[in-house]
Amino acid sequence: MVTVPDLSKENTIPGQPATDRFNVEKLPRHLAIIMDGNGRWAQERNLSRIEGHRAGAESVRIIVRTCRKIGIPILTLYAFSKENWQRPGREVQALWRLLSRYLKSELDEMTKHSIRLNAIGDLQELPKSVNRLLVDTMNKTSANSEMLLNLALSYSGRTEIVRTAQKLAAACVANQLKPAEIDEVMFSQNLYTSDMPDPDLLIRTSGEQRISNFLLWQMAYTELYVSPIYWPDFREAQLMEALADYQRRERRFGKTGEQQAKEV
Repeated sequence: MVTVPDLSKENTIPGQPATDRFNVEKLPRHLAIIMDGNGRWAQERNLSRIEGHRAGAESVRIIVRTCRKIGIPILTLYAFSKENWQRPGREVQALWRLLSRYLKSELDEMTKHSIRLNAIGDLQELPKSVNRLLVDTMNKTSANSEMLLNLALSYSGRTEIVRTAQKLAAACVANQLKPAEIDEVMFSQNLYTSDMPDPDLLIRTSGEQRISNFLLWQMAYTELYVSPIYWPDFREAQLMEALADYQRRERRFGKTGEQQAKEV
């Protein structure tokens, strides 16, 4: 059961020394995670890849609850990429079953703790039963306002960018828009994440050092944190370690440190 504490400006991170403080004002507004390593975790234990995904689903529960507990407003999880459709059919079907199970089991939790569910990607490609359950869960949590949980499903960063370019091009052809009026702000407003700030921090598990076609436009200035831990073993302590690392960084967005200091 998640309890939401009354967070003051500083709190000790669980699992960290008392002298290592973390400032809730410096928490990422938007945290994105590439959940990688389920298959390798299972292989090292002589288990099936499906068992690895089941173990990974428990990490999802724990990380979502921890983010809600400490006050991270937006969490985006890369749950299923367009490329994942190329995996064996049995594994893909198991992933959709796990998603359905998660949505059913966590609805009360999301409702109780005001977590709104959202999904980004080509959702029409999902199995119809999964899509119906997903839409139903999003509708039932639509009034929740304390945290937004984004699931990237059948998602591709390149496809998202192409889709947005096509949408704006069509508006130009229809004389609803002039090409010269298209700028970065307008482009961002036509992405899946139009009503969200860009991710402040991206965590990737399993040690792989790439972003794998995930939120390509949005991550222009996102801080990257690579954990060697496989996703099924990534829990609260590992998340806190990543957040502590993030808070030690100086984010300049292309400016000098002196310029940043003057603006603060």
